[in-house]
Amino acid sequence: MELSKYLVTTFFMVVLFTSCTTVPSWKEASVLSGKYDTTIYRDSWGVPHIYGKTDADVAFGLAYAHAEDDLKNIELSIMGARGKMAKYNGMEGVGFDFLVKLFRLVETVEEKYDQDLSVSVRKVCEAYAEGMNYYVSLYPDRATLELYPLSGKDIVAGFSLKSTFFFGLDDVMRRLMSNKKPEAFVKTDQEIIFSDIIGDSPIGSNGFAISPEKTADSSTFFMSNSHQPWNGPLAWYEAHVHSEEGWEVSGALFPGMPVFGVGHDKNKAWTHTVNRPDLIDIYELEINPKNKYQYKFDGRWMDLEKFSIPIQVKIWGGLKWTFRREGLWSIHGPVLRRPFGTYAIRYSNLKDIRAVDQWYKINKAKNLEMFQDAMEMIAIPSLNTVYADREANIYYIYNGRFPERNEAFNWQQVIPGDTSAVVWDRFLPLSKLPQVLNPESGFVQNCNHTPFMSTGNGENPDSSVFSQTMGIETHKTNRSMRAQEIFTNASSLTFDEFLAAKYDLYYSEDSRQVKIKNKIVDEVDISDPILRDAVKLMKSWDHRMNIENRQATIVIITLYELRKYFKIGSELPNKKVMENAVKNAADFLIEFYGQLDVELGQVQRLIRGDADYPLAGGPDILRAIYSTANKKGKFIGQAGDSYILAVKWDKYGEMKSYSGHPFGSVTQDTTSSHYNDQSQLFSKHALKTVWFDLEDIKANLEQMYEPGEEK
Repeated sequence: MELSKYLVTTFFMVVLFTSCTTVPSWKEASVLSGKYDTTIYRDSWGVPHIYGKTDADVAFGLAYAHAEDDLKNIELSIMGARGKMAKYNGMEGVGFDFLVKLFRLVETVEEKYDQDLSVSVRKVCEAYAEGMNYYVSLYPDRATLELYPLSGKDIVAGFSLKSTFFFGLDDVMRRLMSNKKPEAFVKTDQEIIFSDIIGDSPIGSNGFAISPEKTADSSTFFMSNSHQPWNGPLAWYEAHVHSEEGWEVSGALFPGMPVFGVGHDKNKAWTHTVNRPDLIDIYELEINPKNKYQYKFDGRWMDLEKFSIPIQVKIWGGLKWTFRREGLWSIHGPVLRRPFGTYAIRYSNLKDIRAVDQWYKINKAKNLEMFQDAMEMIAIPSLNTVYADREANIYYIYNGRFPERNEAFNWQQVIPGDTSAVVWDRFLPLSKLPQVLNPESGFVQNCNHTPFMSTGNGENPDSSVFSQTMGIETHKTNRSMRAQEIFTNASSLTFDEFLAAKYDLYYSEDSRQVKIKNKIVDEVDISDPILRDAVKLMKSWDHRMNIENRQATIVIITLYELRKYFKIGSELPNKKVMENAVKNAADFLIEFYGQLDVELGQVQRLIRGDADYPLAGGPDILRAIYSTANKKGKFIGQAGDSYILAVKWDKYGEMKSYSGHPFGSVTQDTTSSHYNDQSQLFSKHALKTVWFDLEDIKANLEQMYEPGEEK
């Protein structure tokens, strides 16, 4: 009895001791106020315009402004990069922390930071970290103090972590961690184009560029239209920076990013859409039956490297518990033991932290040549890229850090890990990737579809030229089909028509959504009066998702019920499944509205604070909206169209640009006027002017201050 009391007491003492922190000396960061020459201008929409003499000055101010508006999401990025999600968020973060530490993200940054990153980008990252530290030194009550001080290495680690999740590493690891033995990891044509946003971020984004030959006034048009969650660490933040060292960009970045992911200046604009090339390989290891820490390689037993993975978990309140897992590493990369075998993981940007450097070069590029030079780094591991400039160049490239693999193996399957024949360490150059430059068709576009349909017929990359080991997608999305239809048939395109194309509300006749709707109409048993009325509505639907549409509502709710059938190449749902889906959708509408023919805008809403507006659009529509039902019978927009940027260069090279966000520039302060001041514009498919010149910024000024001197 006494022993048990002792053990319990000891346990709680240990937990309490480890949960206590001493306020570090990082408050010395207040001296940073004189280190950087930075001025922040907030325009009437709350968007920060950061001016400074050097790029570092600007990065310091960018971090400070972003912390003012979105500190908690930046901190989530840092927690994730350090493998500390469980420490602050409990058990749900354990798996994430384990993988971050298994992949040795922190150790890689520590090893590579000085040798692989340019001096310039290190200065930017360190200044960004100091901007965060300075903000927290002034407002410690708003921060998770244990995280500070931040360093440039923290910023790079967070940046590198985000880069890994755009080409499907999270999905592959989920499957590997399941209880079912993986026979293959088919990574092409398996994209879920109608995503379950409860469990996964929607897969989406649109990028368009139109040359003067296709426009009414000989202008060049550009559109960046990323589809991201509207909240959290992957939600876009809009800003503008101007440095006397030549860094001037207006665009968007994720929390914790010290450079812009998408954006423009007076000379060029660029954007990205998610692609899913085959950049991940899984190797099955043959383990020595006499020594579980050895695996066979080239006919001999090699030792697995062993290391300890500590994971600290928040239990309740301030109490935390630390446990340890075994980490293993092979010549291929990190290793997982599963009940059905032992597997090594290798992906193309494993131990490569240079993505931040490449984006920094993209940010500072002034023309096509400089932009392509930046792309030559191939440090950004994936992402389609669309580009346009004031010289009327339009450009698309299927970017990826593609390993040069042995063609003798089927790389979409689990690979035997016992031979050096499957070890790769070289990558394809930019010239070997699918791309289109200044096509005669006058347009390039990507909407998360195959690169072999990027422009007009006859000018697309030839699929036969590219190795099957690259795993390049061959599928189409509804958005890609609609964009192709619109831009192929367009001539003398006005800018208003270009914007209207971005807000297109139709499902193509060839879309998977329409095919499922047609199957429902043809096969569902309509002897039930409710099903008969529902199917009648669906049959009369015009394939459009406008807010006044009374047929679209039953369709979209039914499609949400059937979302798991929207995987490319999967079978269509059977009769019973379809009947259940239609019945559930009908029951929902009758319960909350007493009828089936309800306007889409009455049900699908944009809600934040006191803003409550109707939403047109839907999944995999050019006007992309992903929503989830609440308990009051509303489908609330959660993701899809997020940061939108439209740019126009006239025939004289003069630039005008427009942007939009579902809510506003502020995400944390619910009392701010900028918490939701763009919501009405977003609902109405309208954009605001991007003020680029200081004269225009000052003419639309809300506040001007140096960091630490804001009111």
